[in-house]
Amino acid sequence: MYGRGEDTGKKLCIAGSLFLNLGLLVYFKYLNFLIEFWNKSTGYIHTGGSLSTMEILLPVGISFYIFQAIGYTIDVYRGDVYTERNFLKYALFVSFFPQLVAGPIERSKNLLRQLGEPKTFSYENLRKGLLLMLWGYFLKMVIADRAGIIVDTVYENSQFHMGMYVIVATMFFAIQIYCDFSGYSTIVRGAGTGV
Repeated sequence: MYGRGEDTGKKLCIAGSLFLNLGLLVYFKYLNFLIEFWNKSTGYIHTGGSLSTMEILLPVGISFYIFQAIGYTIDVYRGDVYTERNFLKYALFVSFFPQLVAGPIERSKNLLRQLGEPKTFSYENLRKGLLLMLWGYFLKMVIADRAGIIVDTVYENSQFHMGMYVIVATMFFAIQIYCDFSGYSTIVRGAGTGV
């Protein structure tokens, strides 16, 4: 298998990658929470000093990127996937837009292989992809969002709406949730088809 030194080097690399990725996640998403927790905890002991929170601009989708990168690192460590030497392919894998919108965290052996395959442009694929995306936007913006107006109206004013109104709002809520998820998934399918 691996020599003792090579195995130790791989373990150090994965530990460093996990530390860096999770450290970024903690910094961007949880640092102010930890500072507030620290201040409240030390306030009970009366140490006198408190830390001030910071204005941190949270990158959109940071959790997705971090967990995608961690999954890739673990797959490489296990030998499930090759080490991607092309930084642009790796960056595309980590930040692949259709996956970012609807998930899930994709195993690198599935998506990296597809990104490596040569593609030829096809107007037919582009047409199919755009039509699928259009249908997804219709499901989301026309059906789900309109159903949401009815649901919100009834649920936010429940003291005025009872009986049949609640039953109808609940049915529209099911339609809203279904069309919301279906719309996002269809948009993603269209984005993947169009290439």
